[in-house]
Amino acid sequence: MKSHEVFTLIEEITRLDGSKYMEISNMVQNGRAELAVERGLIKEVRILQLNIAHTPHVQAYEDYVNEHYAMPEEDFTEFQEWAKPAEVQEEVTAILHENHIG
Repeated sequence: MKSHEVFTLIEEITRLDGSKYMEISNMVQNGRAELAVERGLIKEVRILQLNIAHTPHVQAYEDYVNEHYAMPEEDFTEFQEWAKPAEVQEEVTAILHENHIG
């Protein structure tokens, strides 16, 4: 089942190998990432910015994620990092730039 998520924040996720990446997310998905930390699936998650503006770049990224991914149930056993084709990564980069991050 596909999601209809509205993104409101930017978070930094630290993988188990110590590498980091930025994700555009919301509070519910941030809660899932916090659960993933508790379960040892990722090393750390921290919110970098709350209440980001709902720009066309955010809308485009929401559309992509909602079309290709679903919110994980609370009993998940692996952390799914969203794959981003080049054009989608450009939207994320634009969002980070708009919010003076990165």
